[in-house]
Amino acid sequence: MAGKVYLVGSGPGGQGLLTRRAADIISRADVILYDQLPGERILSSLPERAEKIDCGKFGGRHTLEQDDIEKVMVSRAAAGKTVVRLKGGDPFVFGRGGEELEILHAAGIEAEVVPGVTSAVAVPAAAGIPVTHRKYASTVTFITGHEDPEKEGSAIDWESLARIGGTLVVLMGVKNLPIIAETLVRHGKDEKTPVAVIENGLRENQRVITGSLSDIAEVCRQEKVKPPAVIVIGDVVSLYDPLRPVLVPPDGEEPSGCPD
Repeated sequence: MAGKVYLVGSGPGGQGLLTRRAADIISRADVILYDQLPGERILSSLPERAEKIDCGKFGGRHTLEQDDIEKVMVSRAAAGKTVVRLKGGDPFVFGRGGEELEILHAAGIEAEVVPGVTSAVAVPAAAGIPVTHRKYASTVTFITGHEDPEKEGSAIDWESLARIGGTLVVLMGVKNLPIIAETLVRHGKDEKTPVAVIENGLRENQRVITGSLSDIAEVCRQEKVKPPAVIVIGDVVSLYDPLRPVLVPPDGEEPSGCPD
């Protein structure tokens, strides 16, 4: 009898933001394919009996290529195993979960998606920045910053994003932040638009860097900002108050951060 694959979102980090459903599935897994994003607290708690396969991706260097990850999931499930593909945040928010689900369905493998708390919302919240607010933003748009805005044939309509208003949340955008900011301004977004870059969100060493589209890239360069970080662009950033306490998971554990 064939097994089953669970595409599990671990949330933005720490067991306090791991859902009960996710924790239950992980505890019963025969095979767990994981990367670094769930964080040490969660990774160190994985069941000893499970086969654990590192699929981490570090600055373009992949422990396993995506095709190999998909082959392992299919082969282990076909052998009757309960397989967990453990991802940071939510598997369907820039986590390639949709692609993996297609592969599993094509192979005739039963699959279930276990949603997770996305860092696109949780990390700004940890800095006291709501992604929507009746006064400042009635819309929020999630954007991958991993795509170069200047590449030919970009899948992102930067001109529309510059006009749309509301809040823009960019994941995996530290490297391309100078280009992203310049592109939005070039397409008409006010260069004075507030920006917050939240480095190591929901970790003890969380740091919030603020500025505007005109200067945020230079400020981050001077501050030596590194991934993981979530970028928030819009008037909601004005609600950030560095004197207010940072929100932490309810169990007080040190979380892992977010995708970038």
